[in-house]
Amino acid sequence: MTSLDEDELCFPQLLNSSCRKVILPYFESLFTYIILSFISIVTVFLNMMVIISISHFKQLHTSTNLLLLSLAVSDCIVGLFIVFQIDLIDGCWFSGDIICAVYSVLGHVMTASSIGTMVLISIDRYVAICDPLHYSTKVTIKIIHVCICLCWMFSILVHCLFLKDNLEKPGRFNSCVGQCVIILDFASGLADTILSFIIPVTVIVVLYMRVFMVAVSQARAMRSHVTSVTIKRSVKATAKRSELKAAITLGVVVVVFLICVCPYFSVLLSGQDSMLDASSLAFIICLFYLNSFLNPLIYALFYPWFRKSIKIIVTLKILQADSCDTNIL
Repeated sequence: MTSLDEDELCFPQLLNSSCRKVILPYFESLFTYIILSFISIVTVFLNMMVIISISHFKQLHTSTNLLLLSLAVSDCIVGLFIVFQIDLIDGCWFSGDIICAVYSVLGHVMTASSIGTMVLISIDRYVAICDPLHYSTKVTIKIIHVCICLCWMFSILVHCLFLKDNLEKPGRFNSCVGQCVIILDFASGLADTILSFIIPVTVIVVLYMRVFMVAVSQARAMRSHVTSVTIKRSVKATAKRSELKAAITLGVVVVVFLICVCPYFSVLLSGQDSMLDASSLAFIICLFYLNSFLNPLIYALFYPWFRKSIKIIVTLKILQADSCDTNIL
């Protein structure tokens, strides 16, 4: 009976203070391990491809791509953090209280930076489509650099402030050895939700709706100026395809973002002094991280240059002399 109890403990040598393992069916545990490992590997790989591509090829050194680069950096690190969720499949944290605190803060910082960069991308696309004549003067490389730096600095500052209690005394909220628990009071949770969810979602939806309406109006304007019946039909079909493509893009960006982050922030606001236990909320946190897996697919994989650059990188042609000058567009 004693050996059975010890097998159920995270730290068998600490009989009186160790947390108990979460006993899952073998196939459920194996399936979870495979899924999390796949998400982690693919997230890191895809985002590394974006980082290498934009950093190496000179043709890709544009303001828009710098935002994609910032997004890829934060998402790549988030992909690495999924490894800790793999360790938590059985509900035990073996990396210590300090790593737990650092992991919690960095996880929030990277995710907030990713969401912030998505907002910057939506602003960039809004200016490019709705005010194309002034885009080159309003959106410069220097301005993008400043915006990216401010986004990262703001994310670090805010979440260090929100999680200062966890940083000052790591493990202070653990009820047993083998836990990784973070606590946000109601005020911090509400502020985090407003800054990391409500405001970004509002900005993204409003700007993309405006972009969608402009794209539709431009397509209709082009159709109305055509006199030939044959060309009219062609333009009409093209306009409909453009409208559909704009609608799909808007739907993918907004709906995927909401699906990934809504459950997390719903739990965060479930009550005062909400406690986020990494072992019991692993699914919600992983769903939250899944956004970093989907970002490179949404923002980069649809670009032809991304597929071409992956081919050059994988075939090691990137190691050739003057490969940075390759015509990638």
